[in-house]
Amino acid sequence: MRVPLPLSAKILAAGFTTSGVIHLVKPEVFMPAMPDWVPAHREVIVWSGVAELLCAAGMAVPATRKVAGLASAALLVGVFPGNVQMAQDALKTNNTPLKAGMLARLPMQWPMIKAALAASRS
Repeated sequence: MRVPLPLSAKILAAGFTTSGVIHLVKPEVFMPAMPDWVPAHREVIVWSGVAELLCAAGMAVPATRKVAGLASAALLVGVFPGNVQMAQDALKTNNTPLKAGMLARLPMQWPMIKAALAASRS
């Protein structure tokens, strides 16, 4: 018997849904996060949005939750270099709130990965 989706995973799925839609509707928002070594920035952004939406939908369906949770964890690991890039770029500005936000975002990756893995076990 499957246990209900943990609250942390519901929050993660909601975040993936929101972010996934933004990736598709306004991909330019994410351009600054793209490390130079990643090719085809716009396409990678759009496809990562599709992946986020698929992960969110998959976590909602018990039959696909295990795979979706594991895919979500992998996706979070995969986008981490973009988060690091944004933090590095923010450190070069005089915008203290931006610096704080981008630096605070980095350690948040771990709880999100834990939420994804919790979803894979529910």
